[in-house]
Amino acid sequence: MSEINNETKNQKEFINNLFSSKTLNKTKIIYILQQVQGKFGYLSRETMSYIAKKLNIPEIDVFGVATFYAQFRFNKPGKYIITVCEGTACHVRGGKRIIQKIESDLGITHGETTEDGLFSLERVACMGCCALAPVMVVDKKVYGSAAPGKVSEILCNIKGEE
Repeated sequence: MSEINNETKNQKEFINNLFSSKTLNKTKIIYILQQVQGKFGYLSRETMSYIAKKLNIPEIDVFGVATFYAQFRFNKPGKYIITVCEGTACHVRGGKRIIQKIESDLGITHGETTEDGLFSLERVACMGCCALAPVMVVDKKVYGSAAPGKVSEILCNIKGEE
């Protein structure tokens, strides 16, 4: 519990510093949310409430903006974020099997994090590298022509490095 309290305290301190270093108002909600998520990896309910308080606007305004845009996440991500493309080329070349294999190996689904906090799984509409389809990315490292057997090997290698 103290870890959560320290994290919330750190987030509030970051927000206070952000507000003291720039002139911020409600027209800058997206910028503020991006800065906080960039620093901490996600937006907690407490953090969004605090942002609303600092901007002197209703919490629903901050929550509305944050939930409208797909770029924002509301749960603490794992150390390694696995992103799988679901674009047309990846879908046709077996992207769904890649997702199923990751879900099976890790016991999580899209938007979830493993209990040990090591992996999170995200899906995106397109990564823009169709020639490499199907594609998965683990912490900005692109794995093209991914296959279910390759997935297990990649995950095992990452776990082995821990």
